[in-house]
Amino acid sequence: MITLGCSKNVYDSEVIMGQLIANGKEVVHEESGDIVVINTCGFIENAKQESIDTILRFVEAKEAGKVEKVFVTGCLSERYKPELQKEIPNVDQYFGTRELPMLLKALGADYKHELVGERLLTTPRHYAYLKIAEGCDRPCSFCAIPLMRGNHRSTPIEELLKEAKKLAKNGTKELILIAQDLTYYGLDLYKKRALADLLKELVKVDGIEWIRLHYAFPTGFPQDVLEVIKSEPKICNYIDIPLQHISTSVLTSMRRGTTKEKTNALLASFREKVPGMAIRTTLICGYPGETEEDFQEMKNWVAEQRFDRLGCFTYSHEENTHAFHLEDNVPQEVKERRVEEIMEIQSQVSWELNQQKIGKVFKVLIDRKEGDFFVGRTEFDSPDVDNEVLIPAENIYLPMGEFVNVKINDASEFDLFGEVVD
Repeated sequence: MITLGCSKNVYDSEVIMGQLIANGKEVVHEESGDIVVINTCGFIENAKQESIDTILRFVEAKEAGKVEKVFVTGCLSERYKPELQKEIPNVDQYFGTRELPMLLKALGADYKHELVGERLLTTPRHYAYLKIAEGCDRPCSFCAIPLMRGNHRSTPIEELLKEAKKLAKNGTKELILIAQDLTYYGLDLYKKRALADLLKELVKVDGIEWIRLHYAFPTGFPQDVLEVIKSEPKICNYIDIPLQHISTSVLTSMRRGTTKEKTNALLASFREKVPGMAIRTTLICGYPGETEEDFQEMKNWVAEQRFDRLGCFTYSHEENTHAFHLEDNVPQEVKERRVEEIMEIQSQVSWELNQQKIGKVFKVLIDRKEGDFFVGRTEFDSPDVDNEVLIPAENIYLPMGEFVNVKINDASEFDLFGEVVD
C-alpha cells in the first residue's frame, strides 16, 4: 500500500489495509509487495504530479516483472479516471474514493461491514487520525475536494466512540480529529452542528489523553466548541483553521462566506475564550486577481496576528472549479515570491514566540528517537507539521508514547530544546 497526500488519505489507507488483513491478506505499507495499491492525491498540481510519477514508477516495475499488479485508488483516480485509463492503460484497475468494496473484490477480498474501527495504523501506535466525516458542502472557488470526495457525510457519534475505544485499547493516547470541515459535523445526521457533542463523548474514553482538532472552517464556527476546549483538559488548546486570505475582495471571489472583519472577530473570540490557544492556519498566495495591495494587506495582517503556526501555498488553477473561469493572472514567480515573503514574516514570529517558552515546563508526548535526541511534542504541536521538542538522549531513556515534563532551555524558529524534569 502506497499513500500519497493528506491525513485523510492516511486514514483511508489504514482502513483498506485493515480490511485486507481481516481477509487473510499479508499487507505492508510503503514497502515492496507483489501487488501494489496506490492511494493518490489530486488536490493541487504538485500533488497530482507526484501521484502520476508514482503510478508510472510502479507501472515500469510491473513491466520489468518486479510486481505482478498495480491498482490505483484515491482522489486523482476519482477525478481523472477516464484520462488515466487512456494515458496509463497498464494499471490493472482504477477506483474512485467511494469504491472500497469494488477495490477489495479486485484484490480477492470481501468488504466486512462489522469491521468498524479496524485499521492497520501507519502512525506510531500512540497517536491516530480519527476521520469524523467525509466530503464537503462548502462552495470554495479554488477547491476540487467536493469533486473528488462528494458531499459532506458525518459518521455517527456511536461509531466514532467505538473506533476511539478500540484505538485506546491498542495504546493510542492522542486522537487527531480530521475531516474536510470539522465544524460542519452533525448537520446531516442531527440537524445541528454537533462537534461539541462529539467531543464531550470522546473525552470519556479511558486511555485517550489528548484530542486535537484539524481543519475547522471559519464561516459559521460553532462557539460552543470553544467552551468545550476550555473546560476539558483532554482537548488540546490547539486548532487548525485554514483562513486562506484576509482581503475581503479576495475572500469574496474565493466564495469563503466571510470578510476581514468577521475573520478578525473570530480570531479574537478564540483568544478571549481559550487563552493560550495555539492557532494554525494556511494561506494562498497568487489567487486570480490578487493585487499587490491585497498581498500587502495579507502580509501586514500576518505580522499583526502572530499565528503560532502557518503554512503558505501558491494558488493552483484547477479545472472544474469555480475559479477556473477566472484568469490565472498572477505569474508563478510572483506567487512564489509572495509565499517566501509571508513565510519570512512567520519565521520571525515563530522564533519570537518560541523564545518566550525558554525556562518554562511543558507536558511532552515522546514520538521517536532520532540520532542523539528523543523527539516529542507539546499539546500545541501536531505531528509532521509543527514544532518538535528535542531532548538529549545521553544518560536517559524515554519510551515512545510516554508523557514527560520538559523544561525548555533553548529554541529556534521551529524546534524547542529541553531536559526532562520531575
